[in-house]
Amino acid sequence: MEDIVENLFDIPVQDPPEEDFSFNDLTWTKFGTVEHNDDVALIPYARVDSFIIGECSNVECPTRFHIERGRKRETGSLKEYKDDEYLEYRQYWCSFGPENYGEGGELLPSRRYRLNTRNRAARPQSMRGCTCHFVVKRLYARPSLALLIYNNRRHVNKSGVVCHGPLDQDAIGPGAKKIPYICNEIQQQTMSMIYLGIPEESVLEKHIEGIQRYCGSNANVNSLASQYVQKLWMIIKRSSHELDLDDQASIRMWVERNKKSIFFYQDSSESDSFILGIQTEWQMQQMIRFGHRSLIAADSTFGIKRLKYPLCTLLVFDSRQHALPVAWVITRSFAKPDVAKWMKSLVDRARSVDPGWRISGFLIDDAAAEIDPIRDIFGSPVLFSLWRVRRSWLRNIVKRCSNIEVQRELFKCLGKLVYSIWGGFDTLIALEELIHDFVDQTAFIKYFKASWVPKIDMWLSTMKTLPLASQEASGAIEAYHVKLKAKLFDDSHLGAFQRVDWLVHKLTTELHSSYWLDRYADESDSFQNVKEEYISSTSWHRALQIPDSAVTLDDKDHLFAKVLSQKDGSLTHVVWNPGSEFAFCDCAWSMQGNLCKHVIKVNMICENHQGYQPSMSMQSFKEIVMNLLKKPIDDSVALDQSVAWTHQILDQIKQLVELNSSNDIGTVVHRMPLKWVSKKVRTSVGIPSSTLAFLSSSKSTKNAVASRKNRKRKRLSRLR
Repeated sequence: MEDIVENLFDIPVQDPPEEDFSFNDLTWTKFGTVEHNDDVALIPYARVDSFIIGECSNVECPTRFHIERGRKRETGSLKEYKDDEYLEYRQYWCSFGPENYGEGGELLPSRRYRLNTRNRAARPQSMRGCTCHFVVKRLYARPSLALLIYNNRRHVNKSGVVCHGPLDQDAIGPGAKKIPYICNEIQQQTMSMIYLGIPEESVLEKHIEGIQRYCGSNANVNSLASQYVQKLWMIIKRSSHELDLDDQASIRMWVERNKKSIFFYQDSSESDSFILGIQTEWQMQQMIRFGHRSLIAADSTFGIKRLKYPLCTLLVFDSRQHALPVAWVITRSFAKPDVAKWMKSLVDRARSVDPGWRISGFLIDDAAAEIDPIRDIFGSPVLFSLWRVRRSWLRNIVKRCSNIEVQRELFKCLGKLVYSIWGGFDTLIALEELIHDFVDQTAFIKYFKASWVPKIDMWLSTMKTLPLASQEASGAIEAYHVKLKAKLFDDSHLGAFQRVDWLVHKLTTELHSSYWLDRYADESDSFQNVKEEYISSTSWHRALQIPDSAVTLDDKDHLFAKVLSQKDGSLTHVVWNPGSEFAFCDCAWSMQGNLCKHVIKVNMICENHQGYQPSMSMQSFKEIVMNLLKKPIDDSVALDQSVAWTHQILDQIKQLVELNSSNDIGTVVHRMPLKWVSKKVRTSVGIPSSTLAFLSSSKSTKNAVASRKNRKRKRLSRLR
């Protein structure tokens, strides 16, 4: 019998030299007790991804692994812990399971090689009941190491039969030995390409490339793959959003068929408003991945004038800081109780997969948005993004004022109105002066008085009260908004805008496919045209491609800046009011109301030059910090509190800087100060449980036992 190791410190750390490695490249050790033990291996935490990639490349059973569940702990949260306690816990499961094991663990019934024509979304052909899964633990005592625990190495179902890959004898149905296996990823890739209008020849080529990874290359595979793509193409092209002539009945049918993609649904009634919250499984994974300890933003009230129900999109910022839609909410109700319902449901869904999931901040773009549910449910600070205000003002200035010089000056004055919230000026007086100075611009002034003057105090108050988001974040949200508008409002279907099922169909097919393919192209380094377009999809990234030498500033009066075009050397764009979020550029993209790359690049340059005002987000940050110094009276308790808060913020910033710059988190953890966790025992992060047990006195042990008995009695008394 193989020896069983009971102490994790007796297991050597392995770091194979290969770029990607798998199970066979490691020496596995039995760890635990005689009654219960697992096959484990210790590797550097930084090489976990290399191990996962190696496992995916199994020749006999090529696959992908997804996170089935995960948990996290805060450093310092445990005062006593074993040597195998986790800081982070992730369970990875083969993507060909585990949803359907078959009745009683028997062989799965044969599947017909066809698509379910009653439902536009074909049944996933990857629910094969594979039981292969493993666990990755980032160790609490040694965060630089990962403990691999392989629960089931073989890609078999509960009856012990190979259930996918080249060795699977019954993969799909009758004649399955000759039919290529199509996993979820290949199917989603093919569907995305069809929805995006890519030519059928290109779709078929990529589809065959995908299935050849699993089935090899032969004429029969290519022929059957061609039939599959043609059938899928036909079903998608013939599909309709109208499941019923009545829109309300149609959406009920869609909800019933797509329960996995819905996180909240409330049908309209006399007492309740219609609310539909949509989030696919892929979107949920992206929200957990990119939203954890990061930002979530809202593009709210889209289509409030044109759609039957306005659309709110929740966005995260992906690895390139692009806005990625992770949930859609369709409703007219912005009441606090209704907002709290769907927000709580969304957060509960994320935490059912990762209980430790939380965000660092929530960006809103509407001054009328309910803030309390965000703070209560997400437990994060709220930031305000100026992109919607800026876009609305600029679009209407260009639309209603014909003289470009008037457009520049009017937009600059509106910027001064916003900046005045920190200058101690009376905004009402500034507003009256603006209306008086541009009284001859009757079309714009009429629009401004009707749409903005009644609520300008609310918007300016929100901007002053909440921290302001950066230009990069604003540009990313605006890029999503522009793409959403282009996808939705190009539909020529008569009356479509007043149907909810049409909106849901557009979101879950074309828009979802577009973002799925963007992320897939970037991470797999395929579809180079898609990847290049995705990378340059925000003005911020396009601005980074402009060299500093292409920008010329007006150093005398700081009135304008010139940016040399990178495509046409004879063309120069002029940016007025440089250094401000309300800078005005004469390029075509800016004249449509968008935040262009020239404005962003000029503002980047102005940050390092004297005489230019700081960005509004930096001005907001300074105001928040300075308020801590202005409030307290000298030699008062309020001063002590302000000093304590300031030092707390500085300590957190220092720790973040140290963590980001350190290659080994363990060295940072060991330098952290002692933490008092109780009156009897003190501990520091990294002290093993044996040492803590030695420090504990017998008296404290007796007290702890008595306390547990008292708690037990209280619970029993409640049951009686």
